[in-house]
Parts: sequence; C-alpha cells; structure tokens
Amino acid sequence: MNQLPPYVTRELIHERLPIIFPEGTPNRAYLIREMAASTIFTMLYIGAIDGRETYIGPVHVYRMTMEQSAQSDDLSRAQYGKNALLKGFQPDGKRWYADNTREPIRDETLREGLIPVGAVVTKTGLPTTSSKPRYSLQNDFANLFDPALAEEELEESVKLWQDTNLSASARARLSLASRTSNATDGRVLVTFPNGEARNLSAGPSSVISKAVVEVFANKFLKEPAVLWLSTSDAKVTFVDDAIAKTIGLEIEADKNLPDLILADLGTSNPLLIFVEVVASDGPISERRKNALYELSDKAGFDRRHIAFVTAYKDRQMQPFRKNVPELAWGSFAWFMSEPDNLIYLSEGDKKLFEF
Repeated sequence: MNQLPPYVTRELIHERLPIIFPEGTPNRAYLIREMAASTIFTMLYIGAIDGRETYIGPVHVYRMTMEQSAQSDDLSRAQYGKNALLKGFQPDGKRWYADNTREPIRDETLREGLIPVGAVVTKTGLPTTSSKPRYSLQNDFANLFDPALAEEELEESVKLWQDTNLSASARARLSLASRTSNATDGRVLVTFPNGEARNLSAGPSSVISKAVVEVFANKFLKEPAVLWLSTSDAKVTFVDDAIAKTIGLEIEADKNLPDLILADLGTSNPLLIFVEVVASDGPISERRKNALYELSDKAGFDRRHIAFVTAYKDRQMQPFRKNVPELAWGSFAWFMSEPDNLIYLSEGDKKLFEF
C-alpha cells in the first residue's frame, strides 16, 4: 500500500481555502465553503492525488462521518476509500451530508469550482454517465494543505500556485487541457487531415492522440499526413500504406513503432515526425530515438528530415514532470494545453528543425 499523504483536519483545510482563493476568483463561494473543505479533506484522506491512480466520487464525501474522519491511521483511511464504493456501506457515526448532496458536490464544488481553477483533475476516458470515481487533487494544490508548512513557506507556496493556476492565461490553458471526447460513449472521434474519421478507444492517450492529429499536425506542418496511429487496445488503429510506400517507408506492426507517425508532404524532402503520446509513461528517450532511426534509416531517410515529439496533456501534470530526465536530446515536447508552443532539447550546435 502506498503511503498516504499526511493526515490533515477539515478545519485546517477550511481555514486555508480563503487564503488560496482570493477575492475575484471565479465561483469563489463554491471554493471556500465547508463543502469544498470536506471534498478536499476526503481526497487527501484516501490519497486521491494525481499520479496515485486513486480517485473519489461524491459518494466518498457524503458518506463520511465525524467518527470516520477522526481515524487518522493509513489502514482506516485506505479501507474507507474502498468501502465507500460498496452498496449499502455506511461507517459508524454522524454523517456529514445526506445522499441528496451528490449534485452540489459534483456540479458546484467540483465541476464549477475546483476543476476550472486546476485544483482538481479528472480521470479521462470515462463516459459522462459512468458512476466510477474520477476526481483527484492536483499535486501542487494538495501540497498546500501540508500541516508541516510554516507560515512563510505556506505563503510562498500559495503565491506560486496562484500564479500558475489563477491567471487568465492559466485558466485558458486548463480549459484546453480539459478537452476530451466528443463521442457519447466515451470513445474519441479523431478526424485525419485527409478527412477520414476514426473512433479511438476511451482513455487519456486517445485524447492526446486526437490533439496531435487535429491540432499539432495542422499547426506545425505545411501539408500534414498521418501514416500510422496505434492505441493501447489495438496496436494498429490506422495506417496509410499508400503514402508511406510513396515516400519509401515500410510500416509493419513492431514493438519499436511509436504511437503516431506523421509526415509533412509540403516540403521538398518529406519530413517524418515520430510521436509518442504520454498519459503515464513512455517518452521519446535515447533508446526509443535510436530504435526509430533504424526504421527511417532502412527507408533511406536523411536523419536531417526526421523529428521526434513526445506529446503530453499538460506540462504541470505528473507525466511530464516525471519524464523530463528521460527525454532524448534533439527531440521536442508538445502539450495539448499550450498548442502554440514546443519545447526543444537542443543538442549543442545542431540546428533546430524548421517546421
């Protein structure tokens, strides 16, 4: 069992919320009331923090009791996280809320309050009608409730978090990052440059793949084409053999292939772009880059006409921060939440690819 974050009382959380969310914050009333403190407490209580693969639903909040919330040992906390999902479960003691508070917890506290300001992240890939838990705290936001923070440390941490999340540009970034599926069953419909459309399986990787095809390719390539696209549940979701063979590239399902292969056909020498989509692990590392060079070398491509991109949802989230040390020199990082920008890991005196 992963160690849970330090135990913190609901009272301490409630006390800090008006400091974190100053006057002028959108929907501030939803963010500083007791129900928000209860929701955040429950997330911290069971360890629903981004990257831990633990999530809450409103049921975790409205089934909490005074007596349960006072049990601060890790075992009791972890058991509550699991038991709260069981039909008919009710811990001993006086409940905080009645069952009919599900909607204000979900709609006001989470969807209109904590999610738009980046304090809470949502598990993607779940149909909107799913009752499965989907909410977790953003890492940096969760750290603001560490009871060990001294007053000066808290002030600095809050200021940094506010600068990153509460500005107009930060809210725009979060809005872009929250784009998910346009299919009612949770599947992700992606439209290729040639007009063809495919449904990808529900999940965060498919959401990022959609953004790579529909946004990245159109923004950075003159005449984009998708040669290859794979997803976790189907190794080959799309392959354009006609274009691939025209430019001399033979594509066969192989463990070394990336999630996407794009091409820019609008240049005198076609540019190949190998893209890894990262929702958890698997960036373009030095090992991956060398393996992909083997594929392009075999096709006779000049390495000057090859680019490597690792695509993420957002640079504030755990996958990118975790992967930074692994990213290969000479590769790019792109974020669907900040689509106009690229990060390039320069290899000294080598020239940047002209996209």
